Amino acid sequence: MTLFVLVLLAALIFEYINGFHDTANSIATVVSTKVLTPRQAVVWAAFWNLVGALMGTAVATTIGRGLVDTNVIDMTTVLSALLAAIIWNLFTWWLGLPSSSSHALVGGLCGAALTASDGNWHVLHWHLIAEDGSHSGLWPKIVLPMISSPFVGFLLGAALMYLLLALLKKLRPRLIGMIFGKAQLVSAGFMGYSHGSNDAQKTMGIITLALFTGTQAGIFEGLPGWASFLETPEFTVHRWVMITCALTMAAGTAAGGWRIIRTMGHKMVKLQTIHGFAAETTAALVIHGASTLGIPISTTHVITTSIMGVGSSKRFSAVKWGLVERIIWAWVLTLPITGLLGYGIEKLFK
Repeated sequence: MTLFVLVLLAALIFEYINGFHDTANSIATVVSTKVLTPRQAVVWAAFWNLVGALMGTAVATTIGRGLVDTNVIDMTTVLSALLAAIIWNLFTWWLGLPSSSSHALVGGLCGAALTASDGNWHVLHWHLIAEDGSHSGLWPKIVLPMISSPFVGFLLGAALMYLLLALLKKLRPRLIGMIFGKAQLVSAGFMGYSHGSNDAQKTMGIITLALFTGTQAGIFEGLPGWASFLETPEFTVHRWVMITCALTMAAGTAAGGWRIIRTMGHKMVKLQTIHGFAAETTAALVIHGASTLGIPISTTHVITTSIMGVGSSKRFSAVKWGLVERIIWAWVLTLPITGLLGYGIEKLFK
């Protein structure tokens, strides 16, 4: 039972860090265009993160039981995955690099599961096809979206920006700024909502995995009647798990993540309100679609490449590609490094 409490605490710490680490996903553009002050922006994003986090559990189910064999998972495996993700998130936050909290958690879980199974690669669900024809596993839910979503974000961001410029070319820049200054409030709220609907669910899935594993192991037997909410004989995300994760992420978002906000909102490309609206709307639509399909997509990858696409529509050299190269390296290294961390931490526990 003590180990479960540690897992729950680590999961909430990860969710809080995820909140302030990925705050930039929701508000970097609206801050850089000066539509909202940084403090107003984090409050706005925190509210919509909270609302989005309470909508659905499809992503949580994918994280909890769609990627690794739950038969090899125990409390130390879940704890190892969380610690690996926390370490990587704090490291990239310190560097000001917008890396993926989602992939950090998945990498840590896969690495820890490999140690728990004594190096049996078959415990990783690479590609599963259910009776209803639906696909799950690491390839369709993690790897393929990791490769495709940045391209989708970049291309859709550029396309939407070109479309807006073509439709509004006869309007004065001052009027465009006024219109999209208001519109950005909506797009930033939609971005916060979609971010909450995807990222908060990842921790819900991990906590539910711990509850399911603990129930199978019988660690909750003999507890008082009031503790019956811990029993999870089937993989079902409890309402209290949803609310706890939603509030924790909202609190982390409200804390802000200024290092990454500066990188995405100021250093990568100079944005006006119309660019911010296009980037946020593009990213929010892609992320919301992924949440509906139960895909734990990297919200960081999508909003970052959407900003790149929008920025390159001004002119290709408007984007600081040297900084982009550093960001992409952080993306590429996230899964293998957190996998090694999860593997090593689980090894120490064993």
